[in-house]
Amino acid sequence: MTRRGLLGRLSGLGAVAAAAACGSPGGSTPVPAPGVPPAVRVSYGSRRDQYAELHLPAGAAAVPVVVVLHGGFWRQRYRADLGTPLAADLANRGYAAWNLEYRRVGGAGGWPGTFADVAAGIDALAEAGQRAAVDRLDLSRVVAVGHSAGGHLAVWAAGRPRVPAGSPGAVPAVPLVGAVSQAGVLDLVTAARAGLGAGAVQDLLGGSPDTVPERYAAASPTALAPLGVPVVCVHGRADDVVPLRQSELFAAVDPRAEVVVLPETGHFELIDPEDPAWGVCRDAAVRLLRRGAAR
Repeated sequence: MTRRGLLGRLSGLGAVAAAAACGSPGGSTPVPAPGVPPAVRVSYGSRRDQYAELHLPAGAAAVPVVVVLHGGFWRQRYRADLGTPLAADLANRGYAAWNLEYRRVGGAGGWPGTFADVAAGIDALAEAGQRAAVDRLDLSRVVAVGHSAGGHLAVWAAGRPRVPAGSPGAVPAVPLVGAVSQAGVLDLVTAARAGLGAGAVQDLLGGSPDTVPERYAAASPTALAPLGVPVVCVHGRADDVVPLRQSELFAAVDPRAEVVVLPETGHFELIDPEDPAWGVCRDAAVRLLRRGAAR
């Protein structure tokens, strides 16, 4: 999409309502606080799944941005509505949220489309921020928050400056100052060999670590580490979907990574806006934004 086309999409800010988060386990979309405008959908490409929903807080002050990346083992049946409750909560608390959809496995995603979309969707903030209606976006303070497969994508996006030249996502236009991984799949080689998600990693990358090692080198956060920016890995000890070991493996190779273990927490509490586990993730993102402001 051209810059003019993208900016035209933003001219209707305040006129498009946010979709309900029907896919969020156990949670509900927070009621917008007074003065918070409804979300607006922005296309960053020509395909159906290439869009983001921008949630802005009330007021006119410049605000930092949290990119929200949903999970679902990168598969087509899981959508960005999983991230809507989290994006709405962030806007209610004074932060801009960019709830990003991307092509997924079973559609037109996988390697390299999923990675190209996440990169393009984040870089589209550079154009969105030039629109008079949304020039409140402070692009010097952008972090990503992602759950499960979205945690992988959030940390990968934070490491884009480390992505090999010629691979999707290299040379970011909007660099991140940090990332929060919510039970993220951060070591793709280990995850693939363990059969995590019934072969989800192999489906994403189109092969095993032995058959397409160069893709794992460009896509796995542990392969890109150290990333050069702080990463907070929030993980429940009771998670039976993505093992805590995934966060620990990443932290073992990146000195700026921190693992926050929630003893009684499973996998999905992290994306329930009414659960304290989400509060831990949100507070971690705020801490990274403040750290970014102090750079």
